[in-house]
Amino acid sequence: MTKALLGCIADDFTGATDLANMLVRGGMRTVQTIGVPSGAAGTEIEADALVVALKSRTIAADEAVAQSLEALEWLRAQGCTQFLFKYCSTFDSTEKGNIGPVADALLDALKDDFTIACPAFPENGRTIFRGNLFVGDVLLNESGMENHPLTPMTDPNLVRVLQRQTKSKVGLIRYDTIAKGADAVREKIAALRAEGVRLAIADAVSDADLYVLGEACSDLKLITGGSGIALGLPKNFGQLADAAHASDLPRIEGKSVVLAGSASKATNAQVAEWLASKPGFRIDPMALSRGEPVVDQAIAFAKQHGDQPVLIYATSSPDEVKAVQKELGVEKAGHLVEAALASIARGLRELGYAKFVVAGGETSGSVVQALDVRSLRIGPQIDPGVPATQSIGASRQEAPLALALKSGNFGTVDFFAKALKALDGGA
Repeated sequence: MTKALLGCIADDFTGATDLANMLVRGGMRTVQTIGVPSGAAGTEIEADALVVALKSRTIAADEAVAQSLEALEWLRAQGCTQFLFKYCSTFDSTEKGNIGPVADALLDALKDDFTIACPAFPENGRTIFRGNLFVGDVLLNESGMENHPLTPMTDPNLVRVLQRQTKSKVGLIRYDTIAKGADAVREKIAALRAEGVRLAIADAVSDADLYVLGEACSDLKLITGGSGIALGLPKNFGQLADAAHASDLPRIEGKSVVLAGSASKATNAQVAEWLASKPGFRIDPMALSRGEPVVDQAIAFAKQHGDQPVLIYATSSPDEVKAVQKELGVEKAGHLVEAALASIARGLRELGYAKFVVAGGETSGSVVQALDVRSLRIGPQIDPGVPATQSIGASRQEAPLALALKSGNFGTVDFFAKALKALDGGA
């Protein structure tokens, strides 16, 4: 059996899938686990890259460190020789972490003294110039991320942001160095090391920059960044045996459903596009709070449409979301919706549904847990950052499931239809 080469630790679920998608595009057969496998789980995984999906972005820093170190230990046991700590392309974090503390702890565990931090993802509009992070044409702190309820990003300068999270000295590898190629970047890394720099923000304004960084960092034990940084890593491992077939997945038979919990702008547009011509059932949080049988109603709605795929959604406009949160509270409103969608997924699985398109990071996490999915093999890309996947290694499943799990803001307006087509097509 081929041992894994690259071991990745992601701080959220859909971000892990986004990263795995990048690695498959680079020719690495990739498997994503949901949390750190325990016992014998995952000991016979055939893959070039392994991605452990944690939910550590906004938990206490010491707990994020503990979970990340546990993931590192498991990845090292699988034979991985290089490691990637993946976080959001908007560097979602607070003054206390968790990017800095986790990066420091991983470096300590690997007995190394330097790594880069590069959340750039040019394909999705995230670029870094002179250490400042842009989202599209605006700075991070003007992109709407300054209003994030958990990780408000009010400073676009990542050198300053990261320095506030770590006791390590933070430096910068600028665009003009990267433009000179991998050798120039290696020389800069050597100079930064000599200055006592342990973490360095790396500029990147194009995919070409990410390929240069990947090559220049081939000897680093640890790399940190967004999913974009993975573009340049597969080449560091030489000729991969099954690169041409890294995204191949077998066809799965069964009914299909779309479950949407995200209230993002992109998902709202995708829901509206679907409802213009196809059936949908809306989950009403207020009805859930009154104890109405919404889950049973949703499952009955799906059954009424036979083999036709349906959309079951809680997606609402920002004003509607605020009104519900004001009435029920933010935490309760979110929990009611996620629990309902998880129960619906479980009920549909028992009725023979085998293909699930899921919109929203929290919703995706709830659904895979409800379906008892422990790990995923990553297939071809549907839209940037969103691949088709299939479950493997689940304990109570009669057959594997096909899943497309997307972050709320990802995907074109017709994503649901494209995703269903991709899941129907298999390889």
